[in-house]
Amino acid sequence: MSCQAVAVDTAPGFDPRQFRNALGQFATGVTVVTAPDGEGGYVGVTASSFNSVSVDPPLILWSIDNGSRSRQAFEQAEYFAVNILAADQVDLSKHFARQQDDKFVDVEFKLDDNGVPMLRGCSAWFHCRTRHLYAGGDHTIIVGEVVHFDSRSRDGLLFHQGRYAVSGVHPVDARNR
Repeated sequence: MSCQAVAVDTAPGFDPRQFRNALGQFATGVTVVTAPDGEGGYVGVTASSFNSVSVDPPLILWSIDNGSRSRQAFEQAEYFAVNILAADQVDLSKHFARQQDDKFVDVEFKLDDNGVPMLRGCSAWFHCRTRHLYAGGDHTIIVGEVVHFDSRSRDGLLFHQGRYAVSGVHPVDARNR
């Protein structure tokens, strides 16, 4: 599968930096998406662009920057995994956000039944089969069908206003328990 991006002109006066800052007002979970690279190794990227799409069938999506060195490997991978990072995994998020030749050196993981690396200590994992690829501006949107998932009762890692944050119970909900 492959996707072709189409350039779109933005309105005059549109400030990409201000747009990015406005998007930062929306807190997102932090994930590391992993897959075999097709050459006997593995690829992994930190991504906060993760969403559920459908329960029946079970579909999720995430997006990868078209300039990413591992984009082609993800586009060609039959299977991938979304590792939902726990609150204590900031270092893992930063590790997979950096460009490196082998991101899996000194990282604890195990392979699932499809040869996809699953990172240890996460709060949840989604094992997925690639279903669709869509051009999305400067990113490629990858839709996966969840073939297996697992989760633990661990607080998740968030990203908000350009910084890491942790999830917690809002005082309104705490009073209603």
